[in-house]
Amino acid sequence: MKRPSLLFCKEGKMAEGNIITALVLGDVCGQPGMRALFMGLGQLMKDYHSDVVVVNGENAAAGFGLAEEQKRQLFSLGVDVITSGNHIWQQEDLVESLKNDPYLLRPLNYPPKVLGHGSAIVERKGYKIAVLNLQGRVNMPITDCPFRCGADAVRNLQNTVSAILIDFHAESPEEKKALAFHLDGSVSAVLGTHTHVQTNDEMILPKGTGFITDLGICGPSESVIGSDPALSIQKQMTQMPLRTQIADTAPMICGVCLKIDGSNGHTLAIERIMRKFTF
Repeated sequence: MKRPSLLFCKEGKMAEGNIITALVLGDVCGQPGMRALFMGLGQLMKDYHSDVVVVNGENAAAGFGLAEEQKRQLFSLGVDVITSGNHIWQQEDLVESLKNDPYLLRPLNYPPKVLGHGSAIVERKGYKIAVLNLQGRVNMPITDCPFRCGADAVRNLQNTVSAILIDFHAESPEEKKALAFHLDGSVSAVLGTHTHVQTNDEMILPKGTGFITDLGICGPSESVIGSDPALSIQKQMTQMPLRTQIADTAPMICGVCLKIDGSNGHTLAIERIMRKFTF
């Protein structure tokens, strides 16, 4: 399959030898999300010649958390770093991995004694690529300030890595974009997750940071943010605390591809990705 040309490019030619290509994919939602990655991630990596792959896995276990088996499957498919969010604590068998696996992340801005890692570093083509995971505070569980925690972490990393990618797991578009401008020029990209609806506002901010409000979902295409539409409608109409179920419809992959200048960490191009698959 011929890869489409990248959109939203900075002016000037890209020297391929200095380019880091990152695939960053949105929330994996239940078995349809895992199925989408089984079906399509390998081809996606080939099409974009990716150097590093980051996937948010916090909803892979039937919409709530990530199980140990799914973590192993994601890594076996070629994922380098798994990010997460407020649901990462919901599968008990993941506790040891949260403690010990440096490439499985929980949001950095939980209090200091909370188990797990909020950042990871991957080395590719002689470049060190840092991945940070932050969680928002608007209509979300209470955490430390992502603006302060994020800026502190970036200052500690800036002189030791070539690129910094941030998965900002947050509800509020305003909060997401404010963080991106706050860190513009000091990180390669701020990429929103959590709402499961891919936005069409991918851009490169004035000082070189790539941004999108939400990467979207890796999960069922015909769904209400991953859930069965009939149950979601019933929940809205009755206001009962019904437990949602993952829709069993054709899966899709959503995310972005970034081209990053390895010499200064700035994003040179960002392309939004949405691929649907049939059963």
